[in-house]
Amino acid sequence: MAQARQIMIVGNGPVDDGVAALIDAADIVIRFNGSRNFGEAGRKTDIIAVCNTGRPGAAMLADPEWRNSEAVKATAEIWSVRDPDKFAAMRPALAVTHPELDDFCDDYTDGFAAFASAHGKQHRIITRAVHEDLDRALEAHAPAPYVVPSSGMVVVHAILADPSHADDTVILAGFGHTGWDGHPFDAERRLTDQYIASGRVMRLAPLFTHALSQGA
Repeated sequence: MAQARQIMIVGNGPVDDGVAALIDAADIVIRFNGSRNFGEAGRKTDIIAVCNTGRPGAAMLADPEWRNSEAVKATAEIWSVRDPDKFAAMRPALAVTHPELDDFCDDYTDGFAAFASAHGKQHRIITRAVHEDLDRALEAHAPAPYVVPSSGMVVVHAILADPSHADDTVILAGFGHTGWDGHPFDAERRLTDQYIASGRVMRLAPLFTHALSQGA
C-alpha cells in the first residue's frame, strides 16, 4: 500500500504569515499560472497548473519571465487545466452569450506540451470528464450563470476524483474564492466547505498551522 502523502494546493490569493515552511514541507505542492505569492507561500513546486487557453495561456508562453521563473524551472510537471476538446465545443455558445470572449477558447495546449518536453517536464491535460463532473457538483450549490469553474477548483476536483490520492491529505492555501466574474466563486466556496466538512480537504488556517508545527 502506498504511503499517504500531504498535497498542498496553493492558490494565488493571500496566505497567512509564517506558512511558507509548512507549504514547503508538503510531499506535493501544486501552484497556478504565475505563482503570484511564490516566496511568501513557500518555494517548493512540483506541479504548475496553467490556463492553457485564451489570453492567459498566450501570455505565459510568450513571457520569458514566466518561462525562466524559479517556480517553472523547479516544477516537474505542467498541468493544462482546460481540455482542448471541451473548450472547442464551448466556442459556438460563448460566441452568443459572451461575444467579448472571442479568444477565450483559443488553445495553447500544444505549446505547453512542447515547452514541458523541451525542459524535461511531464505534461498532463485535465480531462473534460473532470470539468463536467465538477459542473455537476457545483449545481447542488445553486451557482449564478458562469463561464467555467476556476482553475483552482478544477485541480482540487481532479485530485479528489483520482483513486491514487484517496488516502492523501489535501490542504488548500491561498484560496480566496474571489476574482473574475466568469467563475462561480460563491458556489465553489460552498462546495469547498462541503469537502472540508466531509474530511476530504483542509484549509491551511492559523489554527491548523499551529497543530502541524506541533507534530499533530
